[in-house]
Amino acid sequence: MPEARIIGALTEIPAAQWDALHGGHNPFIAHAFLAGLEQHGCLRARYGWMPHHVTLWEGAQLVAAAPGYRKTNSHGEFVFDHAWAHAYAQHGLDYFPKWLGAVPYSPVTGPRLLGKDPAARRRLLEAIVEDARAQGWSSAHVNFHTEADDAAFCDEWPERIDVQYHWRNDAGWSTFDDFLDSMNHKHRKNIRQERARVARSGVRLRIVHGDEASEADIVAIHGFYRQTFVEFGNTPALTEPFFHHLAHAFPRQLVVILAERDGVPVAGALCLRGGHTLYGRYWGASERVPGLHFEACYYQGIEYCLQQGLKVFEPGAQGEHKLARGFLPTLVRSRHWIADPRFAAAIGEWCVEEAGAVRRYADLLAAHSPYRTAA
Repeated sequence: MPEARIIGALTEIPAAQWDALHGGHNPFIAHAFLAGLEQHGCLRARYGWMPHHVTLWEGAQLVAAAPGYRKTNSHGEFVFDHAWAHAYAQHGLDYFPKWLGAVPYSPVTGPRLLGKDPAARRRLLEAIVEDARAQGWSSAHVNFHTEADDAAFCDEWPERIDVQYHWRNDAGWSTFDDFLDSMNHKHRKNIRQERARVARSGVRLRIVHGDEASEADIVAIHGFYRQTFVEFGNTPALTEPFFHHLAHAFPRQLVVILAERDGVPVAGALCLRGGHTLYGRYWGASERVPGLHFEACYYQGIEYCLQQGLKVFEPGAQGEHKLARGFLPTLVRSRHWIADPRFAAAIGEWCVEEAGAVRRYADLLAAHSPYRTAA
């Protein structure tokens, strides 16, 4: 049987062995991305993120791994369990620390149980539970896993679902006009008006990949990211060195969209691209231009996907306003193991009830599709 080991820094694992466990289509699970977070000051104890990767080895060969973290709060997770923590506190129990299998600060679906075969993935989950019990932790969680990961989970890991809004090119559009022509008159007109308003403002959009971005481009997009977080009273955990690292480690996968007035950046959006998907991540602006947020974060990304042959655009979590701009409701999932049998039973029932409400909500949203026919 493979030996389970807990790894406190991803640099202890050879990058080639880690990356051999996944298909390479999702940049957020890559060794370079996760190790970069650790090396460039993005994960700190005061933020509640401490690396605690669960791995399986056969001698010196890595055969399975789950990127994981010891969490002392729920900051940056996007699967909200504050009610669970409150219930624990009401009963005089500690909900934290807990173990979380996820990509920090990134509500992006991707593989979470990295293994060479189904048996290795099931054994990995067993190792996660064994370690959580040994540590005396309340729970273990796996957020935004793929549908393919589902087969490894047993009934002790109840599922939660939520809704995001994704753009999909299942219709085979080749141009933005093709995309617009598939929408009903109201939404098609609204998008054209929004884009025309930005064009009249004098702001011009520019897209660069990581290997095309200048030092000033990276500084600018990080500044916009910081500004947005500060404006909303949140801590901007991702550092400027990490943004430079992304440009170097992902020269063609990092996509930076800059809005400029007279050559000076006034807004920007940062994306990463995978095998067939564009992932929108961060946005910010120093100048308020009507419609610019939609242009930089949605329409430029859609055009980029059409030009590059990408089939899916995931622009981030939440936001019903995305529906009117061509992003349809899509279910995302997480799994949760609870150590205390009483809480496990109660939370399991709660997850079932919540799932029914979420599915009804998703069906209601889908009924208000902006497309003349299903996209």
